[in-house]
Amino acid sequence: MTPADTGASTTVDAAASVSATDVPGAPGAPDAPDSRMAPGGPGYRRMSLALFLAGVATFALLYSTQALLPLISGDMGVSASDASWTVAAATGGLAVFVLPMSALSERFGRRTVMTASLAVAVTVGLLVPFAPSLPALVALRAVQGAALAGLPASATAYLAEEVRPRALVTAIGLFVAGNSVGGMSGRVITGWVAQEWGWRIAVGVIGLVAVACAVAFRMLLPAPRHFTPGSLRPRVLVRTVRDHLANPLLRRLYAIGALFMTVFGGVYTVIGYRLAQAPFSLPQGLIGSIFLVYLVGTVSASTAGRLVGRLGRRGALYLGGGTTAAGLLLSLAPSLPLVLLGLVLITAGFFAGHAVASSAVGKTAQHGRAQASALYQSAYYVGSSAGSTVGAVAFHSGGWAGTVGVGLLAVAGVVAITVLGSLAARRQAPDRPVRALSLPR
Repeated sequence: MTPADTGASTTVDAAASVSATDVPGAPGAPDAPDSRMAPGGPGYRRMSLALFLAGVATFALLYSTQALLPLISGDMGVSASDASWTVAAATGGLAVFVLPMSALSERFGRRTVMTASLAVAVTVGLLVPFAPSLPALVALRAVQGAALAGLPASATAYLAEEVRPRALVTAIGLFVAGNSVGGMSGRVITGWVAQEWGWRIAVGVIGLVAVACAVAFRMLLPAPRHFTPGSLRPRVLVRTVRDHLANPLLRRLYAIGALFMTVFGGVYTVIGYRLAQAPFSLPQGLIGSIFLVYLVGTVSASTAGRLVGRLGRRGALYLGGGTTAAGLLLSLAPSLPLVLLGLVLITAGFFAGHAVASSAVGKTAQHGRAQASALYQSAYYVGSSAGSTVGAVAFHSGGWAGTVGVGLLAVAGVVAITVLGSLAARRQAPDRPVRALSLPR
């Protein structure tokens, strides 16, 4: 997730890794005016709308089955833990392929990779409603997630190359907004459609919406003017990845992102089962509407910067973890208003913590920031897959309390890693400034 979405984790810092002097026509390039797009200029609105629609399609498809898991369980006669693989397979596929897709976009172009990714994903999306069995459905979802990895891997690089720096944050914000709208609306739409016509029709509707978004994206997105193809250079990529994984601070940040997403993935994969059971017994449409709580996360992520200014980054991480833990405990109550309040706190705490950790990755990496961000996204979606699966297994074994227990363990991990970062900072303080080596304050 991005700070503003359900699961896409796009960061401005990744785009910042493209130097202005490396882009033809950029300020600083010799004897060349800045010909990149800017608000009010040619192509900017088309580009913004195209990437917004790409974000909608990506995350509507990625999480299209999450609100439908109780119906899938009933239709296919499988448990919650088995049905959860339809979510885990998609996010797992994205986690595995986001780094290779980022390398392909360097060779074949951002627009080409994004177009191909959407084409494959929407084609698979139209096949999903016809899956004859759970293994077939899980396999289709894994392919779909792998294809969708080309979007977050390429979108910020496209923007960094084609948009003027002063407009870059706004442009990326529109893409992130598309992520958020797609992730939320996909779940809400499927919930209400499935209530009347079943889960297969619901995912089919999302597939058709994604097709429309993909076609409009390809027609609207301006052809790149500043992309310079490079070689895949796998040795360079491997060396950069190895350097990042050797950095203790980056490893801690990756782990924090994965653990926060473990909580979030587990809660929102299983919550539909809990609300469909007594004492709540909510209809599928209302269960899908629960995902409107994501709007709280959009606000929470947008205020994370102010929290860091007041509490420091470690303080903001403690607050995010504490808020998430409080929400988990509150959700144990047999009262629908208290459960909803618990979801609000879980969502707010998760998005705040994720925003802090993901932004710190770009500031920490001294080189290869795009790859550092891609590694964070990989860890993030591994956490989503793990949370979806383990949270569902825990629910099958111990009910909602089991899922909450898994979430509390993940939050405890976030706190422990943050404490370790503080201790490491104190040990290294005599040699280097704390802000450069510790988990950012």
